[in-house]
Amino acid sequence: MRFMPFRRIATTLAACAALAGSASGQELTVFAAASLKNALHQVAGEYEAQTGTDLHLSFAGSSALARQIQAGAPADVFISAHPAWMDVLAQDGLIVADSRFDLLGNRLVLVAHGVDVKPIEITKDFDLVGHLGDQRLAMALAGAVPAGIYTAAALDWLGQWQDLAPRTAQVGNVRIALALVARGETPFGVVYQSDALAEPGVTAVGLFPLDSHPPIVYPAAALSDDADAERFLMFLQSDTARAAFEAQGFAVLAGE
Repeated sequence: MRFMPFRRIATTLAACAALAGSASGQELTVFAAASLKNALHQVAGEYEAQTGTDLHLSFAGSSALARQIQAGAPADVFISAHPAWMDVLAQDGLIVADSRFDLLGNRLVLVAHGVDVKPIEITKDFDLVGHLGDQRLAMALAGAVPAGIYTAAALDWLGQWQDLAPRTAQVGNVRIALALVARGETPFGVVYQSDALAEPGVTAVGLFPLDSHPPIVYPAAALSDDADAERFLMFLQSDTARAAFEAQGFAVLAGE
């Protein structure tokens, strides 16, 4: 089977109706970046209701998921929080090339513990080192996890990465970094905008400028040449999925 170019798929009501009538009763395993957890659970519920397919969702840092796929983990669809990890799998011949498309975008925010915390304007004059005092900044791993890669770039843009790097609490995925701030174990953290919306125990106090880091792009692709994987990727571009993603703070790139 050859996948159609997904950028050309019309996300219309007719397409959704076709999905609803194609109940397969099959199972599908989806590996997805940890930051997608809330939105993708909602999307999966809608897809299961429409198609009868049982979706098994596995969330972790994109780097960890990519390595699992390289090691032979059984998965049908991969949604990464960074194009680089999808590129790695593509180079290894582990994705269905024609199925790949850019699904979502996101923003990087500084979050603080608690609610109603005073907002901060993040410019090159912003002294994050001073705001931290003798405490640590929560973030994902700078050397591998997409959120950490973007964060390191943004802090370098501020001219403070060298000073801040030894004072960061770097963890395996962005949701763990978010939890550190929510529990008050660190006063600040850098996460995606969608993560901040999902956690009532933090306040997004500052938005990093778009030019402070590479664009945050979530590519999606099939890992198996399977009709159910194709249908699910099509559904990710539907109006139903768009509404769920946008409600969770993502920008939908597919179909633009």
